[in-house]
Amino acid sequence: MDEQQQQERLRAEHAPEEVARRIDGSPSPSYLRDFVYGSIDGCVTTFAVVSGVIGAELSIAVVVILGFANLLADGFSMAVSNFLGTRAEEQLLRRARRTEEEHIDVIPEGEVREIREIFRRKGFEGELLERVVDVITGDRRLWIETMLQDEWGLSLVGPNPWKAASVTFIAFVAVGLIPLLPFTLLLNSDLTPRSLFAVSAVMTGVAFFAVGALKSRFGVEHWLRAGLETLLLGGGAAAVAYVVGVILRGLA
Repeated sequence: MDEQQQQERLRAEHAPEEVARRIDGSPSPSYLRDFVYGSIDGCVTTFAVVSGVIGAELSIAVVVILGFANLLADGFSMAVSNFLGTRAEEQLLRRARRTEEEHIDVIPEGEVREIREIFRRKGFEGELLERVVDVITGDRRLWIETMLQDEWGLSLVGPNPWKAASVTFIAFVAVGLIPLLPFTLLLNSDLTPRSLFAVSAVMTGVAFFAVGALKSRFGVEHWLRAGLETLLLGGGAAAVAYVVGVILRGLA
């Protein structure tokens, strides 16, 4: 798409009817963070187990057993942690809303002063400042939501705890399964554990790069840089596990 076409697309997106449609629509929370964290952590964690076992020169059966046990247990643990963390944020928002409702009922003049100070710091002053304060404090819902955003720093629209946990678990298991595929699909082949590990490393590297590149579509980072960054960080974690396995080889 050339620059002129891009400008035309932007103008079309900012036509009055399009602006009204976006503003009227309910903002939907993003679960990208849950997908990225789940997929990268699943891939890193599982490949770290594979690397440690191969580094210790244990059998392929141990790779499969420990790999799948770790995949499901850690995936469930991460999903539960995400669920509890997301629900805690949801509960914080409800508590803050009740607090602001109580303050407006008990000491409305104090809450008016807070609104005035918030918008004074935004650059409003004089008659315009007082008009803004009157408009906001004249609408109880708007008043409370303004306090939640500007005083508490909270987002009014958050992810659903169940959806966040589900996305995390599915991403963790789906991407975390990749390092184990060579050891399960080629278990009865003539390939040595080292050869299977090499195949697993290549597949895992591709998965790391793909997740990083996908993440860049929702940000400003170039896809190549994002992919290489994720590949290097994930590979570093696996290298640490492999070295530990080599060092502790004699204990097995």
